[in-house]
Amino acid sequence: MTNDAPLVPRRFLLRTAAVLGAAVTTHLLTADPVAEPGGTLPAAGPPPAAAVPAHPDHRLRPLAGYAAPGTARRLPTPVRTKPVLRMPGAAHPMVLTFDDGPDPRYTPPILDLLRRHHVRATFFVCGEMAENQGGLLRRMVDEGHVIGNHSWSHPLLTRASTAVVRAELERTSEAVERAVGRPPQWMRAPYGAWNRRVFRLGAELGMDAFAWTVDSLDWKEPGTRTIIDQVLGGAGPGVIVLAHDAGGDRSQTVTALRTWLPRLLADGHRFTVPVRGEV
Repeated sequence: MTNDAPLVPRRFLLRTAAVLGAAVTTHLLTADPVAEPGGTLPAAGPPPAAAVPAHPDHRLRPLAGYAAPGTARRLPTPVRTKPVLRMPGAAHPMVLTFDDGPDPRYTPPILDLLRRHHVRATFFVCGEMAENQGGLLRRMVDEGHVIGNHSWSHPLLTRASTAVVRAELERTSEAVERAVGRPPQWMRAPYGAWNRRVFRLGAELGMDAFAWTVDSLDWKEPGTRTIIDQVLGGAGPGVIVLAHDAGGDRSQTVTALRTWLPRLLADGHRFTVPVRGEV
């Protein structure tokens, strides 16, 4: 049988092989190094911007802002076995917290009182309340307050499935982020009910667990005098006060705040907001 393909001169084949060999050698010398099994990867400069893949999941963005992926890192979130119950240190300021809001009837007068006395607070919001109150959320941030996650619909998370717990926390973080540009760094379980799964899922979403030291009992609507006595009686360095700006008639909370807040300030107490890494 005759082969119809023209014969390629031997010299041409040798020259082609030499060129290909040089190209492969150049690629091996300039390509990114690969670590040997059990070895370490040699140090290298940062990859070009186009080489950094953009991840569609917004929860992987740095909490401090929206820098390009790889330029900043989220603070590590501990998986606690119990929430923060009080601030550390013998002389640490108190922390004032409000749950269940925001509520357009009670949150604005509370914010007015805090601004008048130059006090910052932490608001643990429910997603179903926060979703349509973007203006109040932005006011909180603009005036120096901290927004925390208090679930979407205030269920008992310890009796909910993993999927439900994740959805309750995730939806609320997303609602807050849509309003103010960043997700919460703190969470508080409804009813103060925690278990290992709640701690873990909160940490996976970048949130640390925060509880309270002094319950104002305003959720019972016990009368203004009782609320005032509860807070004044429990005041002290590092105390975390629980109050509510939604979830019922909170007019007693607002009235009581007008009394106990200036009294505590006059007695030398100071208030602050939690900072990640300091508790």
